[in-house]
Amino acid sequence: MKTPLLRLKRSALAVACGLLSLSATAQSPAQNTTPAASNAFVLEAHTMDLKADPCTSFFEYANGLWLKNNPIPADRSRYSAYDEVTERNLLALKEIAELAAASQSPDAQQRLVGNFYASGMDEARIEREGAQPLQAQFKLIDAISDKAGLIRVIAQLHQQGVMPLFGFSVDQDLKDSKRYIPQLGQGGLGLPDRDYYLKNDAKTKEIRAQYLAYMKQIFSLLGEDAAQSAQHAAQVMALETRLAKASLTKVELRDPAASYHLTDLDGLQKQGKSAYWGSYFQTIGLQQPGQLNLAHPKFFSEVDKMLDAVPLAQWKTYLKWDVANSRANFLSQAFVNANFDFYGKTLAGIKELQPRWKRVLGNIDAQAGEALGQLYVAKFFGPEAKAGVQDMVRNIQAAMRDSIGKLEWMSEQTKQQAYKKLDSIVVKIGYPDVWRDYSSLQIDRGSYADNVARASAFEFQRVLSRLGKPIDRNEWGMTPQTVNAYYNPTMNEMVFPAGILQPPLYHVQADPAANYGNTGATIGHELTHAFDDEGRQFDAAGNLKSWWTAQDEKKFLNRVKAIETQFNEFNPIDKLHINGKLTAGENIADLGGMKIALQALRTSLQKNPQPALLDGLTPDQRFFIANAQSFRSAIRDEMLRLKIATDPHSPDKYRVIAPLANMPEFSSAFSCQGERSPLRQGAKRVNIW
Repeated sequence: MKTPLLRLKRSALAVACGLLSLSATAQSPAQNTTPAASNAFVLEAHTMDLKADPCTSFFEYANGLWLKNNPIPADRSRYSAYDEVTERNLLALKEIAELAAASQSPDAQQRLVGNFYASGMDEARIEREGAQPLQAQFKLIDAISDKAGLIRVIAQLHQQGVMPLFGFSVDQDLKDSKRYIPQLGQGGLGLPDRDYYLKNDAKTKEIRAQYLAYMKQIFSLLGEDAAQSAQHAAQVMALETRLAKASLTKVELRDPAASYHLTDLDGLQKQGKSAYWGSYFQTIGLQQPGQLNLAHPKFFSEVDKMLDAVPLAQWKTYLKWDVANSRANFLSQAFVNANFDFYGKTLAGIKELQPRWKRVLGNIDAQAGEALGQLYVAKFFGPEAKAGVQDMVRNIQAAMRDSIGKLEWMSEQTKQQAYKKLDSIVVKIGYPDVWRDYSSLQIDRGSYADNVARASAFEFQRVLSRLGKPIDRNEWGMTPQTVNAYYNPTMNEMVFPAGILQPPLYHVQADPAANYGNTGATIGHELTHAFDDEGRQFDAAGNLKSWWTAQDEKKFLNRVKAIETQFNEFNPIDKLHINGKLTAGENIADLGGMKIALQALRTSLQKNPQPALLDGLTPDQRFFIANAQSFRSAIRDEMLRLKIATDPHSPDKYRVIAPLANMPEFSSAFSCQGERSPLRQGAKRVNIW
């Protein structure tokens, strides 16, 4: 995946649906290579359906028996190879957290994790408190007497990790990656995307009606009668709909230039983007914010109008809603159930709420994940795994260099800049060299909701404190136990947490073809993100700066358009087609990642030959099967609809079969000819990297 260019708000939906990914991590010499998976190998023949034709049904051929024998757990919206690892890691993390909670250790990390876990598992206290943890914030809201006071309270809520109305962060300047600047961006919505407020098909209308019902339920739990609850829910919906209409679409947000508008406090006020910005920045502790990025001017123009037009009482209602919705998962069971019924059941199709211990661990991972990672690191990531991945990274980078050199459509001038960027990419594997300092974060065994509030405030202050400091090149955007990886364009770095480097995704004892088809393709995927339709706009130093000739850029964009057209054809459910523009970057990375990983495998086998056949399969065949098995997954219809609407990744099946249609190597490996061959012909076949 690629990190979002503006990291302004944590996804409430991810928390509500239990979508936080946990896994393994690393630093000291490992006692075990993986939590309870010592005999798992990457290529798993027992998951395949050998009756399926690999040429016409490759996803089923590689995963058919797994799909048949692995129903989606009731507490999940989907189940995949990544979820298998996550579940295994959760059990290991549970043991660590329970030991930390029982030990009363003087060790700072154990104490933090133990206290946080103990408070989250104290159901009796949480039930006694009910909505009481919200009262301090509600008191602030009730005291608002004018629009200046409204802005001050919004700033105070932002400081506490609640993000009503808009998003705020301090992050790298897209055009000067050596400095941090304040970033202001669109936000303030309770539904997953603007289109959920604006589309008028039957399914979207139904979701809006259920969102209104959820809001009414929360207001009722806060003590309002039926009439008040209905009135207030309608007011919030109207306010959020105005924000949605002014928001950029998911596709528009993929253009980094569309979210970059440098200004300063004087510029904001001269543009009429609210006379209250000085008050906002003073409240959060920035007397002189300096230059800043007003990412979405159209959105803030609408906010300006709304601040004048919307009555103060309605703003108070909206703020109370945002506070309650943001904190619902940390309150009594009635709030948790209401939140889950909408975000979990309605939006994602999940049948059952995850057990409390999983939800608490997910929250600790989100709010103090590196403390949890330090406790986990010694046992579950050995040096041999890191060394093996480092070797693959070097080979895949070399394959990318070779691939760039052979591109017929790219000029030598642009190739030289591409080489420069490729050679500048920083690779991080396993775990941070410098751990996050939580010494100023107070977590005790009292109120769980209060611990969450303090952790949220700590994170806001940590991000705010970046301003004026050098760029922290040691910072990670994922915890080591996360089962994922990412490329960050402003850092020009690839990051592979320990969590993704274990069976069935990676195994130090697996044959090269299996590891290259799985983890190797992931490495290639992240590397290709540096050169996809977004990443290619950033130079070797991570600046939003063109390094392409006009002719090469045109040729590249024509190829991107062809990829978009291919994916627009796919219709995973109902009448919903994949959005080729929304998913273009990930689709480019999937195709590029597979091509260069296969090239790297072949080069590696020339240097270190392996048996021509293993389990009756050639290295190329094993490569493609391993790649397909890494994407094995089943998904609920509700989650699939949500994914198509909001996720820049295509559904997993199409991430497998779409690249194969552009790779003659696949048809050759499985002797696919004539109508059985998935290979696109002539100009319909795409080759970018």
